[in-house]
Amino acid sequence: MGQPVLKRIEDPVVAKARAERRRFRRVRVDLPGRLFIPETAQESLCKAVDLSPGGASIECEHVPEIGTHIVLYVDGFGRFEGAVARRDGFGFGMRFNATLLKREKIAEQLMLFLNKALIDDTTVMRAHDRTPTKGLAQFTRADGMIVKCEVIDLSPTGVSVKTAIRPQIGEFVLIGQLAGRIARHHADGIGIQFVGLTTEKPTADQLHASISAPR
Repeated sequence: MGQPVLKRIEDPVVAKARAERRRFRRVRVDLPGRLFIPETAQESLCKAVDLSPGGASIECEHVPEIGTHIVLYVDGFGRFEGAVARRDGFGFGMRFNATLLKREKIAEQLMLFLNKALIDDTTVMRAHDRTPTKGLAQFTRADGMIVKCEVIDLSPTGVSVKTAIRPQIGEFVLIGQLAGRIARHHADGIGIQFVGLTTEKPTADQLHASISAPR
């Protein structure tokens, strides 16, 4: 007889870290900040263009080398330590050096930030004509749970989907590539209100492409 196969049990801390990395994608923001490089004591003005619990994209005249240890201050969010993870033509990407507890706090701050962008509760979704739309999508809950769903109709401010999973009204989710919140429950599923859209009047094709499930 062969040797028994031992099933590897993942460490709970590692499992939580994996779930946390899936928890919240980057949220587009437009917030002023300051960049400090401890090694050279150089300080520069900058702008955060997106944030997540794990990192940020920064626009800055001075772009540090990849791997440089930096300290970032973002208005309304506070202080972050980390390193330059990538460079591009507009700035750089920063990877935060943060504990799980710190990342949980960042996620809560992002939810509050998105909440401030809300003007109304459910009437906003009804203020625009809805277009019947068919297609598969998925939304990601704050705990990392990914839920497959079917699009029923779509408007510039929200989407109605068919699903047996009905998170509480007010819970923030990611529907495809867009941030949203649960605005209502209906017989077939839920209505999700988009939040933090950077395009004032996105087209139906743009919205459909943003919420469609990856192939």
